[in-house]
Amino acid sequence: MATWNSRGLRGSTLEELINRTNDQYREKGLALIQKIPTPITPVKMDKNSRHITLAYFEQKSTVDYIGAVQGIPVCFDAKECCVKTFPLANIHPHQVAFMEEFEKQKGIAFFLIYFSADNVFYYLTLRKLQEFWKRMEAGGRKSFRRDELDEEFYLTGKNGFLVPYLDGIQKDLQLRD
Repeated sequence: MATWNSRGLRGSTLEELINRTNDQYREKGLALIQKIPTPITPVKMDKNSRHITLAYFEQKSTVDYIGAVQGIPVCFDAKECCVKTFPLANIHPHQVAFMEEFEKQKGIAFFLIYFSADNVFYYLTLRKLQEFWKRMEAGGRKSFRRDELDEEFYLTGKNGFLVPYLDGIQKDLQLRD
């Protein structure tokens, strides 16, 4: 049985909050966003409980969520961090490449980061991530600190939405115009 501290349950609270927010957005006709399951191939099963005990990933996953907001294609990945410094190792090059291609097709790609120690959500634009990524590739820091982030992209709960990322999308769109 997995424990709360196990790797297997990491991010499950964040995922549940986002899934509930997605349900609220869908019910209000604001957005249609779905969780993309990571394809796995079971290797071992517990015969008594019929639970998968060993599996491997069939392919690299791209993003956690994909859908549309008021006709705009949207994709994002959710990450959780328990300290004030976010390691870029938590983001994979194939995810960044997919997001860059997604934006070339006129979509919006971003990361939702939950800083759990401070209980705050952050909407990280792909543009901002690319700044940190380029710095890392040039031999600089392999992480970014919360104090490097733009204050305007912190998300605060309102109108009953648990993770109001539509607010981040709206700000993101305004900065693109």
